[in-house]
Amino acid sequence: MKKLNSEPLPKRREDDILYTVCQMPGFPQDIQGHSRAGLLETTEQYLKDRIERGDKQARFLLGQLCFEEGWYEDALFHFEKVKDEDYQALYQAGVMYYDGLGTQEDQRRGVEFMKRIISSSSHRAKHLKYAAAYNLGRACYEGCGTRHSDEEAERWWLIAADNGNPKASVKAQTVLGMFYSRPPNKHLQKAFFWHSEACGNGSVESQGALGVMYLYGLGIQRNLHSALECLKEAAERGNVYAQGHLVSYYYNRKLYTKAAELAKKIIQYDNVDLLENTEDCLPVYTAKGIAMANFYLARCLHLGLGIKTDTAAAKQYYRKVSCNDDALYKLQKTVYNSPHVQPQCPSLIHISVMADMLMCMGSS
Repeated sequence: MKKLNSEPLPKRREDDILYTVCQMPGFPQDIQGHSRAGLLETTEQYLKDRIERGDKQARFLLGQLCFEEGWYEDALFHFEKVKDEDYQALYQAGVMYYDGLGTQEDQRRGVEFMKRIISSSSHRAKHLKYAAAYNLGRACYEGCGTRHSDEEAERWWLIAADNGNPKASVKAQTVLGMFYSRPPNKHLQKAFFWHSEACGNGSVESQGALGVMYLYGLGIQRNLHSALECLKEAAERGNVYAQGHLVSYYYNRKLYTKAAELAKKIIQYDNVDLLENTEDCLPVYTAKGIAMANFYLARCLHLGLGIKTDTAAAKQYYRKVSCNDDALYKLQKTVYNSPHVQPQCPSLIHISVMADMLMCMGSS
C-alpha cells in the first residue's frame, strides 16, 4: 500500500521550466504582455522546433513542461523518447510509472529505472542518486515493485540522507525521522536527530515534528520554549499538523481565544490532497491537524471558552473529527478528565458517541 510521496526531480537551479526555456538562445523576444496560455503555446512550439532539429535536451524540456502543467500522458511520451540518453527523463519516467501518472501503475518498472540511475557511473546521473535512493527506500517500505523490507527501506534512506548532507535527499531525512518514531523501528533519539537534520535543511514537516517532540519530551528533554518556536514557524510556513498542535498548546494553557481563532482558520481547509501538494506533508498528518482544530474549537464552543457558547455548532465540529487513533486518543484524554467517565472506556468507541457524551455531561 502506497503511503509516501515520490521525491521530486532534483533541479540544479530553482527556476521553473518556463523561465529556463525563455532564457535559451533563439527564444522569441516579443512575448511581453502574453497571457500564460500564450506563453505556454510559444514555449511548446519553440521546443518542438528544436526537437525537429535533433535537440534531445529540448525533448526532455518539453516533457518536463508537460509534467509541470499536469499533462502527464504527453510528458511520459517525451520522457520515453530520450530516457536511454537523458537520466533526468529516466528518473521522471520512473516516478510516473511508479505513481501511475499518465499511465497504468507499474511499480516494477519504476523501481528498475531508479536502480539504473543508482548503478550508473555517468556524471549526468550523479545529482539524481540521492533522490533515486529515497524512492527505492519508499518502494521497499511500501512493498510496491519489490518485496517489503523495513531493513532495506532503512538502508536506502540512510544512503539518500547522507548523514544530513543538505545537498542529499531532505525528504529521506524527514522520512527517517518518521521511521524511527513508531514501532517496530521506534528509536526516538534517532527520530529527533533526523528531524533536526531535515529541519536545518528546510523541511517544514520535520520542523512541525520537532515542535511536537519538544512539547511532549519525545527523544529529547521537554522544552516548551523550543516547542513553541518550532510550532509557530512551521505553522507560519503552512504546516497544518503544527497548526493543530499549536491550537492544543494554546487550549491547554487556557489561552482559549487564541486557540479558537487559530482553529477557525484551520477548519476551513477542506482539500487534504491539495494541502499535501502545497506543503509536501503526508495527508495523514494534515488530517490530524484538522481533526485537532475541529475538536478544540468544539470544546471552546461547547464550554464557552474564549468564544460564545454554541452547542449546536460544537456538536457539528465534534462530528467532523476524524476517527483515527491520534484524534481518538486526544479526545478520550479530554473526556477522561471528567469524573463521569472511566479510563476503561473502549478505545474504538465511535467519535460521535463520545461527542454526545461530552455534550450531555457539560464537563470541562
